[in-house]
Amino acid sequence: MARDETKLGAMAWRNLWRNRRRTLITLSSIGFGTMLAIIMTAVQDAQWRDMIDMAARLGGGHVTLQHDEFLDTPTLSRSIQDTPSLRAAALEDPNVVRVVERITGYLMLSTAGHSYGAGFIAYDPEQENVETLSILDAVKEGELLKDAHEPRILIGSQLAQNLKARLGKKMVFTLTDKNAEIVSETVRLGGIIHTGAPTIDGSLVLLPIGLVRGSIAYAPGEAVQLGLFLEDQRQAPAVAERLGGRVGPGVAAIPWYDTQADLATFIAMKIAGAYFFEAVMGLLIAAGIFNTIFVSVMERIREFGVLLAIGFSPRRLFSLVMLESFWLGVVGMIFAVLLAAWPYYYLATTGVDMSAMIGDGSSEVAGVAIAPVLRASLYPEKFVYISLAVVGATLLSGLYPAWKAGRIEPVESIRLV
Repeated sequence: MARDETKLGAMAWRNLWRNRRRTLITLSSIGFGTMLAIIMTAVQDAQWRDMIDMAARLGGGHVTLQHDEFLDTPTLSRSIQDTPSLRAAALEDPNVVRVVERITGYLMLSTAGHSYGAGFIAYDPEQENVETLSILDAVKEGELLKDAHEPRILIGSQLAQNLKARLGKKMVFTLTDKNAEIVSETVRLGGIIHTGAPTIDGSLVLLPIGLVRGSIAYAPGEAVQLGLFLEDQRQAPAVAERLGGRVGPGVAAIPWYDTQADLATFIAMKIAGAYFFEAVMGLLIAAGIFNTIFVSVMERIREFGVLLAIGFSPRRLFSLVMLESFWLGVVGMIFAVLLAAWPYYYLATTGVDMSAMIGDGSSEVAGVAIAPVLRASLYPEKFVYISLAVVGATLLSGLYPAWKAGRIEPVESIRLV
């Protein structure tokens, strides 16, 4: 039986090349269409991953531990206690790489002649670096914070320009503490951040967490949130679910797509659009495959009638045509991989610099800066899905021609000239 199936597969392979030109045209359409799907998916995977990681490093990590009411009422009174114990519990999860504590909120920043409102992130310089707080890499003037209690701050370049502030200048920040009291603190400008993203450059302040704790009546070990960073952002739902039952009452473990809802919505819309485009492309490829196989069957009706007359069963004839479809899918996929290899390697290792096209005015989405270099990174399972989709589409395209071939009447078909 296995030998018969092998012979049938070999026969299907030879049949494909009886009309070499038509087969090559069909394989080209499969190859180029699939190559575009691979490259487009790889570019999108890399772009979404980078944007999510950037949002995590600017916000509260891939998973955030915070007061269970903070998301609805984000005030400094919604804090979490005993952050050292929570950090230890979070680091026990095998997917958690780093945990940092932060205080976030809004303040009024003033100089002698100007005042502007801004959002702030208070962080511990000993816990964090560019891997957890990406904008530290964008400090273009001055120095990074070195101590959790030093009276220095970092602000965005546009905000510094609005305040007419220069390095070393004395400034006052004012905010509402956990007891709803208005408090102020005098600091000096220690550094200026420039990212090219208007939201960040125009309205972000970085503060030392120890200084802020003292100002807003927080106890040691008290913070607004703990940011958890993972090896792979796709692990966020599972990590949040595992930690949700271990962090105690009043504390919630929230994945990035809930804390960064605008970004999550944007990515979901883009992914939906990409799926629609790929579906249309798949239908066009499937139509071409169907045309090739159906025309091939109609051209061989008399030949199939002879095969049936000498004892070739309708089931085997159906299998023969389906094997031809299978070979088209497999060879087309191999051709696509060969076509995609060089552009994928170039995009993965070097990338395409899009700085001139993006520009400073449009380099962010939902407050997250877009990387100016276009890169590609395809998740292995996505490649498997694409491969299965291509082979599956060719098999589906061959179903009707194969069914048609299996229902041929030998006597009637042999009479055809």
